Amino acid sequence: MTREGYPSGKIKIPRLMVAGAQSGSGKTTLTLGLLHLFKKQGLSVSSFKVGPDFIDPGHHSRISGLPSRNLDGWMLSREYNLKTFIQHAQGVDLALIEGVMGLFDGLGSLSEDGSSAQIAKWLACPLILIVNCRGLARSAAALIQGYERFDPQLPLAGLILNQVAGPRHFACLKEAIESLCQTEVLGYLPRDESLTIPERHLGLVTCEESPLSDSFLSRLSALLEEKVNIERLLAIAQSAGEIEEIAPPASMIQKAAEESSPSSLSSTEPLIKTIKTIGIAKDEAFCFYYQDNFDLLKAAGAQLLFFSPLRDKAIPASCQALYLGGGYPELYGPQLSQNLSMLNSIRDFIEQGGQVLAECGGFVYLTKGIKTFTQEFFPLVGIFPTLARMEKRLHLGYRKIRLLEDCPLGPSGSLELRGHEFHYSTIDEMPKSIPRAYEALAPSGQEKKAEGFRYKNCLAGYPHLHFGSHPESIFYFLQGRG
Repeated sequence: MTREGYPSGKIKIPRLMVAGAQSGSGKTTLTLGLLHLFKKQGLSVSSFKVGPDFIDPGHHSRISGLPSRNLDGWMLSREYNLKTFIQHAQGVDLALIEGVMGLFDGLGSLSEDGSSAQIAKWLACPLILIVNCRGLARSAAALIQGYERFDPQLPLAGLILNQVAGPRHFACLKEAIESLCQTEVLGYLPRDESLTIPERHLGLVTCEESPLSDSFLSRLSALLEEKVNIERLLAIAQSAGEIEEIAPPASMIQKAAEESSPSSLSSTEPLIKTIKTIGIAKDEAFCFYYQDNFDLLKAAGAQLLFFSPLRDKAIPASCQALYLGGGYPELYGPQLSQNLSMLNSIRDFIEQGGQVLAECGGFVYLTKGIKTFTQEFFPLVGIFPTLARMEKRLHLGYRKIRLLEDCPLGPSGSLELRGHEFHYSTIDEMPKSIPRAYEALAPSGQEKKAEGFRYKNCLAGYPHLHFGSHPESIFYFLQGRG
């Protein structure tokens, strides 16, 4: 399947999407079990996650041994989704995509933007629907008829039933569905509390903190092998039609450089003028990053130097910029607060004019400190003169980012980045003396707030940005501008 270059034409990529009838249907459990089973069978699998999620892809990657990437119909263009899928689904035996929420759930009630259904149609991907059948019998057929009729263009290819009480329950469900519905029943997962994946306030426990045990995964994959027609599942993946072959996202970097470069920059000069090494905070406390952001930075020529704010004593000596992503700093307050040499190292870097992009938990890390759910206080870097506090309210949603002034992501008014917010913390009012470099808007544009807090060459805020929504921002960041 791998070819030299990316000529136009058609390409065959065996592929499946696991989608849920609703959140909590068992998409992640099924996806992780299939990844483990396929690997045990000697198959190489490239995995993807629909929607703005960091935790599920981390578990995907640990099991498959390959990086998992996000697909998103609102943050990213159709072209970008196709490019990133094709680039990373070639050269493997199978591409497996985990959906988001319920099959048709996405940005809003009147559009399929951001939904699993949208991505499945864009990729012409056979879709396996997992249905939670706890408390259902013949009614399951009515539910599935609704999914079949709601969007006839959707390639619904098979059903896997979850939370099934036992063989008699499965036989009842299967008989009702097969007599009244068009979609094939491929098998089931039994009701088993030992298959529950641990969760906390932002979702599943991360693989960095608590990777799923080999015994858990072996039991899960063994159940799938016993209860699901895996041979038929693989045949469905192989039956997927050809997909249009187009250039990969990395080529967008050169295009962005050409569009963003000032006229005084000749084509013979190197793409990166200033920043060649980026220190990236990566450990249990800071682990929320899009793999594509790393890929795009590297495609632009940057070297990524990973470090741990929990364990290392200082940032990498050779780094010329810092990228502080989100995660769970609130769970590691004591360790982060007690690592004074790291706090001083980051503070000194910023005070000396070092370029920094901090998102969500990375932004919290740069405040004076955080008050946890239990009202414990832990002092942190202290660049921004405000406190972060954990609260019970979840702040969640897609965001458009519009630049209000020149900053490390671009000149004022030059571009619109897209991303999302997902956090339980909030900050006390930021002093007006701290500039706001961008405004974060809800997709409707009706709700907006000035954010993108700026101190020297440090830019920080709650939104997690996806560089693929506007690759020009990478070029600007690596030029050390702003």
